[in-house]
Amino acid sequence: MLDVEETIGVVGAPLIPQQHSERLLDAAVRYAEERHWDVFAGTWLETEEGRERCSCGEPGCPAPGAHPARPDWATQATGSAVTARRIWARQPFSAVLLPTGRTFDALDVPDTAGCLALARMERMGTPLGPVTCTPFGRMLFFVLPGGALKVHDLARKLGWHPSTLDLVARGEGDYVVAPPTRMGSRGSVLWAREPTAANRWLPDTEELVSSLAYACGRDAADARRR
Repeated sequence: MLDVEETIGVVGAPLIPQQHSERLLDAAVRYAEERHWDVFAGTWLETEEGRERCSCGEPGCPAPGAHPARPDWATQATGSAVTARRIWARQPFSAVLLPTGRTFDALDVPDTAGCLALARMERMGTPLGPVTCTPFGRMLFFVLPGGALKVHDLARKLGWHPSTLDLVARGEGDYVVAPPTRMGSRGSVLWAREPTAANRWLPDTEELVSSLAYACGRDAADARRR
């Protein structure tokens, strides 16, 4: 079990090891083979005059080395481990990206709220799926597909106005950045809760939204007081 201190340590300022291309290929193949998740290759980091930049060429790229490389990315996603291995063998440094709305959706919250919600749900024995944390201070909770469409209505029923919550639902037409993809100089995406046999069956959004909405509401209230 991941306790609060461990979770906060993960999403704070972890020491990120050098990213190796073998890990990206292995991760992409594993996600397709073991979890039956579709995967697709994104941009990558290039070094120019001693400085890293995104392969997209945009000087101010907001997600360097960690976004789709082409507009038709949704048609390029594959659930075949053989195809994934071939893609990353050709593009070994490409980001590993997972389309949402197919085998899972993702509930995206600030890491401060995510740590609070994660600790609360573990105490309550709430079933959880995989959870990622990004170096941009976000945590993403994987849920059953279709959950993104229900988040706002569920939040309203709990007494929260969706516009006051930093709770982003990622469903059909969206994607998440998967570990161990590195997002520029900020570091790598990590697992706060790794995919395992125990969490193969994903929770429904209804099971998580109460704790996530409460944590986001508390996080917003704390921010207003600061």
